[in-house]
Amino acid sequence: MKRPAKQNALSPSVDLMALADYVDKFSSKTVVLFGDFVADEFQFGEISRVSREAPVLILRHRETQLVPGGGANAANNFAALGARVFPISAVGDDPAGDALIDYFRSKRVDFSGLLRVKGWTTPTKTRFLAGWAHTDGQQVLRVDREPQSPLPDAVHKKLHAKLRAKLRSASALAVSDYGFGVASPALVREAMAKQKNAPVVTLDARHNLHTYAKAGITSATPNEAELEALHHVSIGQNLSELARTGAATLAEMKLRALLVTRGRHGMALFEPEGRLTQISVHGSDQAVDVTGAGDTVLAAYTVALACGASPLEAAHIANIAGGLVVMKRGTATVTREELLAAIRHQAGGAAS
Repeated sequence: MKRPAKQNALSPSVDLMALADYVDKFSSKTVVLFGDFVADEFQFGEISRVSREAPVLILRHRETQLVPGGGANAANNFAALGARVFPISAVGDDPAGDALIDYFRSKRVDFSGLLRVKGWTTPTKTRFLAGWAHTDGQQVLRVDREPQSPLPDAVHKKLHAKLRAKLRSASALAVSDYGFGVASPALVREAMAKQKNAPVVTLDARHNLHTYAKAGITSATPNEAELEALHHVSIGQNLSELARTGAATLAEMKLRALLVTRGRHGMALFEPEGRLTQISVHGSDQAVDVTGAGDTVLAAYTVALACGASPLEAAHIANIAGGLVVMKRGTATVTREELLAAIRHQAGGAAS
């Protein structure tokens, strides 16, 4: 039996209409997205029969979709939220790289910061989904294609030059490190050292979050599993362990705030002086698809901070955006209009 929707309990200190005002300002901000571009490919089909060659099902191909994933999905979410985004990354000279560039060209996003690297492989995650026509497909297999060699030093130098140049006019920098070699603590540290007026800097790192400790990061957005891996612990329902590991990460990295996403348990926001705020999940805790939800959270949280929102206000905005995107299938985005409608709807409910 499906559980009823669980409504988000906003902190009394958060003014819902103030959140809407910040979202209204998203279009006035320019964000540099620096990180790993990934191609998310979805192969849809119907199960036709069992193969006579091996005990496996045969999937009759119906449709192929390729959408931005990883840092590319974060960039796509920034654009959907109305911010001006300038992505800086590398893609291979392969069909997946071409598809990502064509996608952002169609969205009128400035892709001059995307470098094509000859002989390099664009990280690609191919998901095979089986189902009947007019039904939701279930994922039966995922195949990952990853670069077999690191990016050349010459490419890193070009990325660094583009990063430094674009940061001069940026409201914020979002670093999306999926471990494929584009983003690195050293490059971020060097770029930030040259900035006279440092922008807001947010970080979503799949591995080794702590290596960015001296890179000028304002706030990071790890999920609970990443926090567990960082501290070699299991958190689960142990809230004291969550409090300990979150506070330790905040102190070690000297962050203004640490936002930990916890799936159906919502979010935990850590701030200096031992402040910990737990935020209940927005909407239903029965997610349809969590693919890429962290990228949506990073985008909404970053732009909100750039607009002057406090970490708590920005966390609530990101929580609502995350709650909306997990109700969509595949790698998806949330638009500024959807986010505003959700906030205003909740404000109306709170007033009644």
